Amino acid sequence: MKVSRMYAPTLRESPAEAEIASHRLMLRAGLMRKLVSGVYSYLPLGYRVIRKIEQIVREEMDRQGGLEILMSALQPAELWRASGRWEDYGPEMFKLDDRNGREFCLGPTHEEIFTALIRDEVRSYRQLPLLLYQIQTKYRDEIRPRFGLIRAREFIMKDLYSFDRDEAGLDVSYKKMYEAYCRVFTRCGLSYMVVEADVGAMGGTDSHEFVVVTEVGEADLVFCKKCGYAANVERAECIEPPVTDLEDLKPLEEVSTPDMRTIEEVSGFLEVPPSKLVKTLIYIADGRPIAALIRGDRELNEAKLKRFVGAGELAMADEETIGKVTGAPVGFAGPVGISVDQVIADLEIKGMSNFVVGGNAEDLHLRNVNIERDFKVDAYADLRNAVDGDPCPRCKSPLTAAKGTEVGHIFKLGTKYSEALGAKYLDENGEDHLIVMGSYGIGITRTVAAIIESNHDEDGIIWPMSVAPYHAVVVPINVTEQAQNDLANEVYERLNAAGVEAVLDDRDERPGVKFKDADLIGYPIRIVVGPKTLKSNQVEVKLRKSKETQMVDVESVAEYVTEIIRKELEMLMPK
Repeated sequence: MKVSRMYAPTLRESPAEAEIASHRLMLRAGLMRKLVSGVYSYLPLGYRVIRKIEQIVREEMDRQGGLEILMSALQPAELWRASGRWEDYGPEMFKLDDRNGREFCLGPTHEEIFTALIRDEVRSYRQLPLLLYQIQTKYRDEIRPRFGLIRAREFIMKDLYSFDRDEAGLDVSYKKMYEAYCRVFTRCGLSYMVVEADVGAMGGTDSHEFVVVTEVGEADLVFCKKCGYAANVERAECIEPPVTDLEDLKPLEEVSTPDMRTIEEVSGFLEVPPSKLVKTLIYIADGRPIAALIRGDRELNEAKLKRFVGAGELAMADEETIGKVTGAPVGFAGPVGISVDQVIADLEIKGMSNFVVGGNAEDLHLRNVNIERDFKVDAYADLRNAVDGDPCPRCKSPLTAAKGTEVGHIFKLGTKYSEALGAKYLDENGEDHLIVMGSYGIGITRTVAAIIESNHDEDGIIWPMSVAPYHAVVVPINVTEQAQNDLANEVYERLNAAGVEAVLDDRDERPGVKFKDADLIGYPIRIVVGPKTLKSNQVEVKLRKSKETQMVDVESVAEYVTEIIRKELEMLMPK
């Protein structure tokens, strides 16, 4: 490909809308353009990268026995209603009616559709197991699309669904996908981490996220450098701390706290640290009011609370409910005398004494509150978010907190969808059984952004060889000089003949402009043909990543470049 014929409109300045490196560089390097907020058009260079990632994914899915199909992005509402997710999925789902008033959605995911396909087609245990996948555009109406492809409203995703006879079969399929995902992200040149994750609205049991640690990631992680434990904070375990601050019980004391509603306000007013306060949070769990107690300097983990109480639906109580169960406005709830179905306290609360809580009356807090003497706890549970420095639940070493970008997620769904949609098979004895399922997703376009976030410098993108739009760019210093231009074309043709994906920057531009574009776009190898080449018959070969340069004979440049590409691709292949 000659650059004069290529559509790659680079930008000198970063667009004001772009907040992070991958967003800035994809726009500046001419990989994509914004259509509307959260929706992008992919230009030739960007689409080449996407296709290379898709090919890696296909190879690894097929390697594990996956079969590629293509399902509709337009999905009928009745299947989602059957699974219970038509309302539960929330406002992120794009919903629409056809001219006859039939309800549809633009698929954010495809569990229901794949399950319905198998329900209508699979009859016998002999047809199982199955691994079916597609690479397709998904739609989610994000409340705040941001960070370019990290959180978009339209994105390309690979989703695979496994269908097995039983849990043992699911374990095998899950392991296959776990291994396949490791291979995919290794081949894409990503340094990734596999973390335990919450199943969320997907349902099921086990779940793992594949994340790339980046400063701009939207996933909060903790991991142990000693034993390798890693988890999303929604799933990370917090162990019960030893009791170290037992005090003699002090008399309960009412304290007037006018307009002091927040932890910070009460802490400052009473001159006690936030760790000596206990927050009382009121929730509605499947229609019943419950109270969750957590230390004042901690954040409650709603996913943990929902799992512990076994609720199908969990939401913060409204002002009216809070007033009804506490007798006070928002900001003054406390466990003493509260009227709820259940009081659940975080494990840290068990060892606390003489702490401060809301007084269940306006402008009132209670000091020197103690469990058993002043109120009862129905159950203790791990309810808080893990934080940096917490002891690892496996080896007790300090955990490290980090931000990460999720690029893949795998779930053990079990029979959630097969039961809801009636997907069954007959065993050897002619008996009906529910099909056991798994769901496995890779964000293709998000992976592009994650690769750039992990591989760039002040000059532009540094592509891993496996996903670079082209492997090499040939840059003649002066295309108006015929001999130099002819030699640049010769080098370009030699590379093409050797199977190297190369471009020739044949534009009549200053060398500095061409060099800047080459670095911005991120071609792994740059080959310069200049006046010295005519004298020495050697070209300058520069590597984008290491910035190393080498003078190479024109006759051997194709072999030299081919060997560089071979070695780098080999390094990216999983052992």
